[in-house]
Amino acid sequence: MTVSSGTLTTVLFRRGLRTRYISGVLPLDPACARFAGPAFTLRFIPAREDIDTMERYASADHVQRRAIEECPPGAVLVISTGNECRAASAGDIMIARLQQRGVVAAVTDGGFRDTPDIRALGFPVFQRQPAVPSSPIALHPADLDRPVGCGGVAVFPGDIVVGDGDGVVVIPAGIADEIADEAINQTQYEDFVTEKVAEGRSIFGLFPPDSESLREFEIWKAGRP
Repeated sequence: MTVSSGTLTTVLFRRGLRTRYISGVLPLDPACARFAGPAFTLRFIPAREDIDTMERYASADHVQRRAIEECPPGAVLVISTGNECRAASAGDIMIARLQQRGVVAAVTDGGFRDTPDIRALGFPVFQRQPAVPSSPIALHPADLDRPVGCGGVAVFPGDIVVGDGDGVVVIPAGIADEIADEAINQTQYEDFVTEKVAEGRSIFGLFPPDSESLREFEIWKAGRP
């Protein structure tokens, strides 16, 4: 929650992970964008007219509606649509229900409807673009809490999903604690660099750091409260 998505992508890149940023997805409200939590997934496939009807939508076992009621508190609902924006991944009532249940964010590589009302909720929501038509027009909810692709990123249930004003990064669950520690240290170093650049320092030897800058950083860090 204290590091940027950009810093996380850099730390992940050092470990050879180049595809952890969900492409083309931005916050509905940049002022309400920061979140972090484990992934709970919903996968859509293209709709089929004889199955995806409003009558079917009303059934108690409808997978999209189950996602809203089963996504755990503290989790992030990650919705895979195959970048489909011809129909909504969800609307304001479903998003309000997620918020009321303690879910921390919703991310789709498609789009949501009722976006002015969603924005008013003060809940982190990320999408490709608004999508007004009802979900069954183009989307069939296939399954829950399975590995999905979202904006070009493989998302496994339990992966740590982090968002801010720049977008969304997905961290493999098994290395999330290590990535967090490295990212915090990287953020501190970038604070040090920002201070030195403001003093007129060149970025050569400073960013990326040489051994002298790293020694100076350790002294700078030790002197901070």
